[in-house]
Amino acid sequence: MRKMGLKVSFLLILFIFPAVSADLRVGFYKSTCPDAESIIFQAVQKRFNADKSVTAALLRMHFHDCFVRGCDASILIDSTSQNPAEKDSGPNQTVREYELIDEIKKALEAKCPSKVSCADIITVATRDAVVLSGGPNYTVPTGRRDGLISRADDVNLPGPQVDVSQAFQIFRAKGLTLEEMVILLGAHTVGVAHCSFFSERLQNDPSMDANLAARLRNVCANQNTDPTVLLDQGTGFVVDNEFYKQLLLKRGIMHIDQQLAIDRSTSGFVSRFARDGNGFKKGFGNAMVKMGSIGVLVGNDGEVRTNCRVFNPKNKPTVPSPPPKVKASPPSKKTNTKKQKKPKSSGKKKK
Repeated sequence: MRKMGLKVSFLLILFIFPAVSADLRVGFYKSTCPDAESIIFQAVQKRFNADKSVTAALLRMHFHDCFVRGCDASILIDSTSQNPAEKDSGPNQTVREYELIDEIKKALEAKCPSKVSCADIITVATRDAVVLSGGPNYTVPTGRRDGLISRADDVNLPGPQVDVSQAFQIFRAKGLTLEEMVILLGAHTVGVAHCSFFSERLQNDPSMDANLAARLRNVCANQNTDPTVLLDQGTGFVVDNEFYKQLLLKRGIMHIDQQLAIDRSTSGFVSRFARDGNGFKKGFGNAMVKMGSIGVLVGNDGEVRTNCRVFNPKNKPTVPSPPPKVKASPPSKKTNTKKQKKPKSSGKKKK
C-alpha cells in the first residue's frame, strides 16, 4: 500500500474503537512480541515519573510525524551530509524525547528483534503518556511499518500565527474534521511554548487577559533565554478540559488557541468541551486513533528499523572485496621465466 499524501468515560479507563485503517489491528504483536506494549509502558512510566512534560513532548512528536508523510517514524531519522532529514527542519527544532524512543527500541530489539516498528513505538508511547497524565486509555491498533524517506523540505506544519481557516486546510488535507482539529489542539492542555512563539500577543492584544499578558511580559523579559510557558494556565500537566475553560477566559497563550474561542466556526466546540470534560476525553481518544492512522505503511511496505535513527541497509555489497595482496617471492633458479606461448588457435575465425 502506498502512503497517502499530506494525511474517560466516568471510569478512568475508556476503550475506544473508532474506524481505522483496515490493515492496522489491535494486538498485532500478540504472537510475535507479546510483551511489546508492556515494555513500552514501563519505559514511558519511568520517564514520566522523572519529568511529567514527557507527555507534551510525545504528543508533539506524534503529531509532527503523522502530518508529514504519515505516521511512519520518518521524524526519527538522523540527517546525513547528503540528506537533511525531517527532524532538522525549522518546525521540528523543539521536538524532543528521541532518547526515550531509542531506549524503548533497544529493549524491544533485545526481546524480539526486528518485530516492533518505530512508528508503533511512537504511537503506543504517546497513548501511555496520555494515560499517565489523567487522559483516556484509548485502544491503539498497531501494525505500522517504518518509512524509507525523511526530508526536511517535506515538512509543512501549521505555525502558531495561523488562523482557524488556515489551520483547518492542513487538518482537512489529512482527512480530519473541524471538530477533530479543535479536539487535537486540546493536546495543548499539557503543552508548553517558548516566548518567541507568542511574544507579539503581549502588547495590547485585546484577545488576551490583561493580567495574564502583564505576567507573561515579566516571564519573557529575557529574550536571550527564550523561556517556556505552560499553554494551559490551569492544570498544565493534566490531560483534561481545563484548556478550553482557559480559552473562554481569554487566557489562551498561542494565537491559534485563542482563535478557537473567537472564530464562529469553532467557538461552539470550545464551549461544549469546556462544559463536558468526559466528552472531550472520549473525543480526544477517538481523534488520536484517527490521526495515528494517517498515511500508514502496512504489510510489506516500508520496513521495521532495527535502529529508529537510520534506515536499514537496503542491499548487501554486490561487488566482492579484492583478495588481500600477497608479497611476491623472487623466482627460483629452476623457474622458467619465459613467457608462455598462447594456445594454438583451432583454425576457426571468431565471428
